[in-house]
Parts: sequence; C-alpha cells; structure tokens
Amino acid sequence: MNDVSRAAGAKGLGTTGQQVLDSLPHPVVVVGEDEKISRANAAAEAFFQASLAVLQRHDLSYFVPFGSPLLSLISQVRERGAPVNEYKVDIGSPRIGSEKLVDIHASPLSDQPGSVVLLFQERTMAEKLDKQLTSRGAARTVTGLAAMLAHEIKNPLSGIRGAAQLLESSADENDRALTRLIMEETDRIVKLVDRMEVFSDERPIDREPVNIHVVLDRVKQVAENGFAKDIRIVEKYDPSLPPVYANKDQLIQVFLNLVKNAGEALSASSDAEITITTAFRPGVRLSVPGARERVSLPLEFCVKDNGPGVPQDLLPHLFEPFITTKTNGSGLGLALVAKIVGDHGGVIECDSTGRGTTFRILMPAFSASDAVTEE
Repeated sequence: MNDVSRAAGAKGLGTTGQQVLDSLPHPVVVVGEDEKISRANAAAEAFFQASLAVLQRHDLSYFVPFGSPLLSLISQVRERGAPVNEYKVDIGSPRIGSEKLVDIHASPLSDQPGSVVLLFQERTMAEKLDKQLTSRGAARTVTGLAAMLAHEIKNPLSGIRGAAQLLESSADENDRALTRLIMEETDRIVKLVDRMEVFSDERPIDREPVNIHVVLDRVKQVAENGFAKDIRIVEKYDPSLPPVYANKDQLIQVFLNLVKNAGEALSASSDAEITITTAFRPGVRLSVPGARERVSLPLEFCVKDNGPGVPQDLLPHLFEPFITTKTNGSGLGLALVAKIVGDHGGVIECDSTGRGTTFRILMPAFSASDAVTEE
C-alpha cells in the first residue's frame, strides 16, 4: 500500500488519522464501490466547495464534468488493482469552479475492496509561479531601461523646461499658453521617469516584523477617505496570523495600488465591493535565488473586487511593464507591485473572471532566523 492509501486507511482509526489527513495541503478523497465519496480531508472540502456531509450524499460524478477522465481513471485502478497517475486533467465544473487543472494520484484501498483513494495536486500554483518568475525577469529588464532613461532623458528635459521658462517671460498671452504646455508636459515625463527609477533601486530592503492587519487598516483608511469613499470594503481577517518579515511602507504601497486598481475597476458598478482577506496557507514552498532550501510562503493576502474582470488576453501579461487597461495609465503600477513582492521573496498572482478579479499575495512569515539576521 502506498503513502496515500495508508493515510486514507488511517482515517478510519480515529481522531489521529483524521488529523493526519487534514494536515495534508492537497485534497484527498476515498470513493467507495458505490461511486460515492465516503471520506475526505479538510483540503478536499475546500477544493470541492462542500462539507464532508454534502460530499457523502453524492456520487463523484456529481462534482466533475460529464465523461470526465477522472471516472475512467478510477475504473483503471479497480481493474489493475494498482496505483495509476494522470497529469494535467481538467475537472472544472460549475459546482467546484471553472478552472481546476490537477494532477491525479489514484490508488486502491486494500482493506476496502472497490474503494479508491484520490489525491489531487492543483497545477495552477506551479504554473503561476512560473509566470511570476517571468514577471520578475520583465521587471529586471525595466531596471536597465529605467537607469538608461534617467540619464538620457531627464537631463535634456531640464534644458527644454528651462528654455520654455525663458520664452514665457517675453512671450505674449497666446504664446504663454504654449510655453506652459511645454513645461507641464516636461514635468509629466520627468514624473514618469522618476517612477521607473524605482525599478533600478537595488539597495537592501529595510525589513522588520510587520503586523499585516495594521498595514491593511492604514490602506483601508486612506481608501475610504479618498478614491474608494463610495465603495464598500469588506474585511475577512485571520487574527492569529504571525507577522510578515517586510518593509511596512512598501507593503502599504503594494496594497494601496491593488485597492486603487480594484476601485477603478468598479467605477461603473452599482454594487461595488472590495474584499480584503488574510489567511494561513501551509504547504506552499518556492525555490528562490540565493537560498539553499525551498522557502515556505504560508501567508496569503487577497484583494478581491466584484467588477467586470480583466480581459483574458491581458491576464498572462498583467505584471509586465507598460501593460494597462486604463486610458491614461502608464502600466507601471502592477509591475512595481510584482517587483516589491518578489524582492520580499513572495509571489503575486491574479485570477479574473466576468464576476470579479482577485489578486493573491503569498509571503513568508517572520521566523527565528530572521530575528538572528536582524541582530
């Protein structure tokens, strides 16, 4: 019997077995000979968006698409009496969500003939991590571009602005309007270059243990007194979260940007709502440059809106520089957010449908080793 079968068998032994299953970060279910789900761990309840009691009332086919490869996979396991794995299987359905691309590990349960243990490993996380690394590469490209622009553009712009000021002193009223236009446009370009210079800042980040809820309270206060004063902001926080090892000001900048984007996406909505959530999600680990071991990213922070969503053709490129859906946007806001999160050793991802958009940030928690480094 493999590890998955042993874990599922342990569930029938009592509380300890249930705790073992619930501690697994991946969904695990047992499908009986009658095709009904007989057992499931906590991750499976979240995955199928149903409690164990609801799961046990239905056949597995109730939750997956008609003719799903998952059903034939179960039949193969029963026929062979041996484990079978299947990769990149889409089991998305209206009941459990439209995007459910998973690797499936199926194994027979020896002490219960006809029963099959299923372990699902979502592929979306691995693929989003790959996209995140691509976004970081794009940010590094902007780093070199920003340094070049600062040197090659800002100096000539100062000369142009100075010349316009001299012309304004001797120009008539009609020409002064043109000189003012030159100065205003010059200042606008300088501000754009200044924003890009942030990408070339490679100084070490000044970090400390930060209570993320203090950061989010500040962001909410700013939003409700400004750009989101007509939008309902809902908080769903886990008060037991450990501190995040980060720069407080940079985190405020990140979440202000995300909440502001959400607010702009809701400008035409009659029932505008932004939901900010925090949660502890163990099991996510990432290999990062300069670290010998994989880094755990258990802290999850989400900013959700119920707006029209991001166009699907832009979604894969959302964190790349100069990509924007705004008429007058520069396309640097989300690229800067991705850089800040990446500099903190975290990951940011975006899920968007016609019913709204969710930006999800995964970050490491403050640990004893961080405290030693600070000292």
